[in-house]
Amino acid sequence: MNPRRWPAGFLGSWVGEVGLVGLFLGCLAGAGMCWAEPVRPPNGASQPASLGGRGPALALQEQKPPPLALQGPKPPPAPKADPADIDRAIQRGINYLLAHQNPDGSWGSPRRTKDLNIYAPPPGAHHAFQTGTTALALSALLEVAARKPALATPEVRRAVERGEDWIFVHLPTLRRATPDAIYNVWGHAYGLQALAHMYIRKPTDQARQQEILRLIRQQIELLQRYETVDGGWCYYDFELGTQKPAGSSISFVSATVLTAFHDVGQLGVEVPPNLVDRAVASLRRQRKPDFSYLYGEYLRWRPMHPVNRPAGSLGRSQACNLALRLWGDPLVTDQVLQTWLDRLFARDGWLDLGRKRPVPHESFFAIAGYFFYYGHYYAARCIELLPPENRSPYQDHLAAVLLGLQEADGSWWDYPLYDYHQAYGTGFALMSLLRCTSASSR
Repeated sequence: MNPRRWPAGFLGSWVGEVGLVGLFLGCLAGAGMCWAEPVRPPNGASQPASLGGRGPALALQEQKPPPLALQGPKPPPAPKADPADIDRAIQRGINYLLAHQNPDGSWGSPRRTKDLNIYAPPPGAHHAFQTGTTALALSALLEVAARKPALATPEVRRAVERGEDWIFVHLPTLRRATPDAIYNVWGHAYGLQALAHMYIRKPTDQARQQEILRLIRQQIELLQRYETVDGGWCYYDFELGTQKPAGSSISFVSATVLTAFHDVGQLGVEVPPNLVDRAVASLRRQRKPDFSYLYGEYLRWRPMHPVNRPAGSLGRSQACNLALRLWGDPLVTDQVLQTWLDRLFARDGWLDLGRKRPVPHESFFAIAGYFFYYGHYYAARCIELLPPENRSPYQDHLAAVLLGLQEADGSWWDYPLYDYHQAYGTGFALMSLLRCTSASSR
């Protein structure tokens, strides 16, 4: 493989065999991986299957987080965020999205290229990128309208309508590009997130809500189709290219899908319990005692590879902790969430060193630029799970990071991906900033 054209998930030729993913059965018991079958979330509308007797799930419930999961660096206090500064940044981000929406209502395109483009077989890979990008930008505008109605101008509402029209037409046709390129899982996951927002926007339009529920169920069926054989989801299958993907389950992809499942579950939509069970079990197999997470199951025999160490897991751990907490994992306590939020803001420089680098995983700890705003968005959602009295310090840290990195044109971006990065980066950043005020709801 030409090292100047690494796929987005490829960790570089110096990792050796890591670029080839395959089928793996079992877990790294000798390294102390935490494993158990999923347990029922206490309040979720969509729930994993229950387990009878005193099986692994009950044993997990009786445990406490490992000591390593509660240890880590702490950042110095951040300056108190000024709500006016946050609102100004949000308005500039909104203006960027309004100015860069495509005529058909979508965001992003394959038009801006570079010599270091990732593997993206056309047209399917770009359909996936554009769907995920559009869903994130649309979700951001929908959250703005819901959380800050004063910013929901007629122009914002019109952009939302156009974006929703595009989703209704194009999301149902999304499929994988080729047997080995399964980027469509991102479009399905973030499409579900957008649909959850769309459902509550017009509560009296029952015909529209029924159509949204139909589309949600279709996306869940597609994610069931593209589930990996070992549970969870991936975005490459370079091993076999089978109908049921044989690629290694990737921790943060599975966490993204599980979070989207939880979001639509709040609408009363049932997600197949076994589908959730297998994904949760996969995440637990990839969780180390300090609650850093493997990049993917294919690295389970290399738990101390740089990408699997705490600095390399700064972004992934936010998403994985969130997903497991939402699906009832009792080991992901408030203290664990706070430990990893502290670690993120104390060691954020490692993620920042990868930001805007054009080659995936070329930075220290094999960090790729696209983890930056992704990781901070899921950190924002972790902050929402904390008791209100514990959120403010983390909201201040998050606001300080995001306010300082907004571009002159009002966008945020972390990795040059054709012409998608500014729209999806701005979507992530807006949804994060919306959670940086004391009025954010739990």
